[in-house]
Amino acid sequence: MREKFVEELKKLKSDVVEMAMLSKEMLKESLDALKTSDITIAEKVISQRRDIREYDYKIEDDAQRLIVLYQPVARDLRAIISTLKMNTYLTRIGIYSKDISKDIREISFNKEFPRLKSVIVMGDIVLGMLDDVIKAYETEDLTIIDDMWKVDDTVDDLFHTILRECISYMIENPRSISYYTHYMLIARYLERCGDHVCKISEKIHYMVNGERIIIK
Repeated sequence: MREKFVEELKKLKSDVVEMAMLSKEMLKESLDALKTSDITIAEKVISQRRDIREYDYKIEDDAQRLIVLYQPVARDLRAIISTLKMNTYLTRIGIYSKDISKDIREISFNKEFPRLKSVIVMGDIVLGMLDDVIKAYETEDLTIIDDMWKVDDTVDDLFHTILRECISYMIENPRSISYYTHYMLIARYLERCGDHVCKISEKIHYMVNGERIIIK
């Protein structure tokens, strides 16, 4: 019975890693679409929202089944509980990537106003954060995410910088309001993705050592 449970728990963890990689792919491709104004890439990300939802439902169902069938305790139970929470955060990152791609469609049609490179910088930082939590989850090496809160502070600072930059452009040229509103929304989605990565980091800490920490 124990061997069967360990095998199924490993499979659950593998599924979470696959879901995390899909969320990472969606975020990366949404940023690629923003960099290149590539509508085709943006449309692909939008279509992947169904895939991320399917992972969400499957992992949730499998985690609940493990709890009912095996009644795990201690570290095993923490691993399943953490998985359920991470599942939610990864889904949100995927959905935000989809939302970013929708705004890219509007931005790409407009050639009149300057692009904001700072949004790309912000996105690359968030992507690096997500990559780190995936590695930390796979290896259970908490040192990888020790400084996550510092990186998130940088993301927050960039978010406020981008808001000020957009408002400045809007004041200078009211016709640009709609255009830079999309950039503000993208920056907000990226900021939220960073927050969700921090929450994932908290759950990894809890899974590994049973300690509840607050990063964000």
